[in-house]
Amino acid sequence: MPNTEMPSGVRWGTPPTAEDLAELAETAFAAIPEPLREAVRGAAILVEEIPDDETLAEMGLEHPWELTGLYRGVPLTDKSALDAPALPDTILLYREPILVEWVESGEDLFRLVRNVLIHEIAHHFGYSEEGIARLEGEG
Repeated sequence: MPNTEMPSGVRWGTPPTAEDLAELAETAFAAIPEPLREAVRGAAILVEEIPDDETLAEMGLEHPWELTGLYRGVPLTDKSALDAPALPDTILLYREPILVEWVESGEDLFRLVRNVLIHEIAHHFGYSEEGIARLEGEG
């Protein structure tokens, strides 16, 4: 049975809402070391139900539950002071895929949201999926 407690000790009586996940993401973001938080300052963290069809096609995925999060923007490694202003960087967390993984894995929901958030922040820093997997394997 999955751990259904938030850090504050609140138990889920119904499936967590997008607002619940946004609250968990805010708590996780606040716990990230200050230098990392500063580096992603200005990036929006949004919770959506599922990735849209265009995003799935772009990522080469067939089912929306295959994608728990997505970084949209220009990685820091590719940014230049000479670049024209662009849309703000966005970190998307997808509620339904996160909840499916939570139920299937039994992992603590806060930890899962934090891991997805950190994974997407790593993309902000220009890490590839392979680089992130290496980092996760070291920890």
